[in-house]
Amino acid sequence: MPLIQVVVVLIVVGFILWLINRFIPMAGSIKTILNAVVVIAVVLWLLSIFGVLSSFSNIHVGR
Repeated sequence: MPLIQVVVVLIVVGFILWLINRFIPMAGSIKTILNAVVVIAVVLWLLSIFGVLSSFSNIHVGR
């Protein structure tokens, strides 16, 4: 995936999250949870794009 496309996706996700936080009324705790879920999802997506997450697929816990 080209770097420009990654940057565009990050900008779009950030803008959509800002719109949701700014214009949709909800409790502060729900906004915090929503922001955390989006940030974790974006970080995992970035790690998988750059190949960091694929190295963890060989790790097995248990048998």
